Amino acid sequence: MSSEHGRRDPGRERAEARRRGRLTREQRIEQRDVQRLGRRGAAAVGPVWARPEPGARRASLTRDEIARAALAIADAETLEALSMRRVASELGVGTMTLYYYVRNKEELLDLMHDEIMGEVLVPADELPADWRGALTAIAHRTRVTMLRHPWVLGAPPAASGPNGMRHFEQSLAAVASLALDLDHRFDIICAVDDYTFGYLLREVEQEREDASPYGTEEWLEAITAYFDAQWSSGEFPHVRRLIEGSTARAVIDRLNAMSHDPARFDRGLDWLLDGVQRSLMPGSRPD
Repeated sequence: MSSEHGRRDPGRERAEARRRGRLTREQRIEQRDVQRLGRRGAAAVGPVWARPEPGARRASLTRDEIARAALAIADAETLEALSMRRVASELGVGTMTLYYYVRNKEELLDLMHDEIMGEVLVPADELPADWRGALTAIAHRTRVTMLRHPWVLGAPPAASGPNGMRHFEQSLAAVASLALDLDHRFDIICAVDDYTFGYLLREVEQEREDASPYGTEEWLEAITAYFDAQWSSGEFPHVRRLIEGSTARAVIDRLNAMSHDPARFDRGLDWLLDGVQRSLMPGSRPD
C-alpha cells in the first residue's frame, strides 16, 4: 500500500463517524444485511420484473404479497417507517429471506409503485368508449388512488413495471380513435396527467394545512386581522376591490369554500379537454 493510501485523515474519519452515528438502528441493520449478501443490491441492474421470482424450493412469498405489506406500512405510518426489516417482520419471515425477492429498498419501492399503478387501472367494462369519457375516467381513478396513498406524491422515482405499462396502454387506447398523430395523442395524455397530479399536489397540501395549526379558528382570526391591515394600505388594489362591500373574513371564508369545492376538479378537467377539442379537432364543438 502506498504512503498516500495508508495515510489516515482524522477529519474525514470524524465526519464519517458522525454520519454513521446519524443512521438509525434499523438502517444500520439493513446495511449489515446487504453486506452479508455480498452487496447484491449495489450490483442490481435492470428492473426487478426482468428477473424470475425465486423458484418453488425457496419461494414462500410472492412479490404482490411483499408489495401489499409494504403499502400497508407506508399508508399507515408514512414512507419513513418503511424498511426491509419491518416488511419482513409483517410477513413473518426473516429479513434475509426478503432479499431473495428484492435486492434493496429501491426495488421494494418499485414493487409498491407498480401495485399502486394496478389500482389506477380502470376495469375494461367501466372504460367509456369516447375519448373524453375515457380520459376523464382514468383521471378520476388516478386521483382516488393517489389520495389513498398520498405519500407517493413525494416518493423517490420508481421504475415502470407491468401495471405501469398497462396503464400507459389504457391511456393510449383512450385516445386511439382520434384522427391525430402519435405526438399529439401523447401530448393529450400528458396534459391530463399534468393537470391531475398538479391538482393532487394542491389537494394533499390543503388537507395538511386543514390539519395543521393554520386551520384553527384562532389562526384564522389572527390572519384576518393581519390581512385587514395589509389590504387597507393601498398596496393591493385588486384584492381590495375583491372585498368591497364585504369583510376580509368573509372573503377568506369564501375562498376557502371554493378551494374545498368537490366539483372543482371536474370543472378544470372539462376546461382542459374543451381546449384540446377546440385546438386539435377543427369543426368539433365541445358538448
